[in-house]
Amino acid sequence: MEDVLICLTASHRNASFDLLERLSIGAPTAASRLVTDSDVLDGAVVLATCNRFEAYLDIAGDDRDSAVSATVDAVAAASDLDPAEVIDSVQVLGGEDLVQHLFAVSSGLESVVVGETEISGQVRRSLEDARSNGTTTSDLERLFQEAAHTSRGVKTRTRIGAAGRSLVRLGLELASSRITDWGQAHVLLVGTGSYAATTIAALRDRGAAHIQVFSPSGRAPWFAAKHDLVAARDLRQAIATSDVVITCTSSEVPVVGPADLDDGIRRIVIDLGLPRNVAPDAADVDGVELLDLETISIHAPVAELNAESEARAMVDDAVSRFRAQALEQSTTPALVAFRKHVFDILDDEIDRAKRRGDADGESVEQTERALRHLVGVLLHRPSVRARELGRAGRGEEFVGALDAVFGVRPEPEAELPAPVVPLAERTAPERSVTDRADEADAS
Repeated sequence: MEDVLICLTASHRNASFDLLERLSIGAPTAASRLVTDSDVLDGAVVLATCNRFEAYLDIAGDDRDSAVSATVDAVAAASDLDPAEVIDSVQVLGGEDLVQHLFAVSSGLESVVVGETEISGQVRRSLEDARSNGTTTSDLERLFQEAAHTSRGVKTRTRIGAAGRSLVRLGLELASSRITDWGQAHVLLVGTGSYAATTIAALRDRGAAHIQVFSPSGRAPWFAAKHDLVAARDLRQAIATSDVVITCTSSEVPVVGPADLDDGIRRIVIDLGLPRNVAPDAADVDGVELLDLETISIHAPVAELNAESEARAMVDDAVSRFRAQALEQSTTPALVAFRKHVFDILDDEIDRAKRRGDADGESVEQTERALRHLVGVLLHRPSVRARELGRAGRGEEFVGALDAVFGVRPEPEAELPAPVVPLAERTAPERSVTDRADEADAS
């Protein structure tokens, strides 16, 4: 029975920061044991960051429940978590949904800050770690290689990497119609993630010098020390001393409401959160001017507004190509076995003719060349038909036909994939069965 790929995923969208933080530390240590300690896993690639946990599993057969249970138990134990807490926070994906998810994640489309580039490197390193641990497989290799290719295309052919940063800067530009001197303005930043770091850089570019930070998750002291800011411990008190409030947390509920702003002071509130960090009715408070992402996006350049949709369209195209290639390649082992069968017969007949010595060397050489060309021509149509049937999802028909007519069956795949070598470093390979067929086709 063929192996199946599934993915266990938890992120800032459906899991608490505390759980993700603990998984980011514990899950990688469990990765090397996932395969060796399990009878149902042939391979595993684990990606764990402060905002995301992903386990891509190559399972033998279709015992998905056992694979999920073994993985959850392993990462929970390594992270000092209750398995029930982990299973409640993960989503299980398979098939095309899995491919779509990894390609989008690697391209930065599922990040807290859409378009951030760090995730592609993290995905690449997770595969490298799996190789070092001996837990990757040929199917996982192919999946992650194509994800990397897709993310590079998204990065170079769209403005997705600039879109998130530009919205921050555009928000500050809009606020500058009210803030005449950023060097004198008192700014409160609510949030400590990637968006917050980007916002600080944009503020300092404008000359802001009085910046304090508040974190709903309690990370303000650490973040303030890292970026030379003032850590605020009380949100309402920090708001009371600020001219500008900028929110950019991953909270799924508003962290700033009308009551936090109703102190009679005129201020600008820039809400960069998605979902909203500021309750919409805060805009009704006297003296408060609220700029949210919807308002900011109205003023954004069309190219940057379209960046995410363009990137997602590229991911969709990549997923379609990957699926087509996978279906087409489903007949490859049977086709290789068939060609080997035919060429072994041909080689035996040529050797027999040479041993008989019925003709001179030149005649034998001409006959051999003619026979190889004939076999190449005869194999061409079955080869094309195999790929056609594979793309149509009917590869099993080709495999069954070979078995019924010729008694030819595909050879089992090797347990471990060959290491991936950059194209520039490859040397000339040994002639294979497919090489011989290609040479015959070209004769």
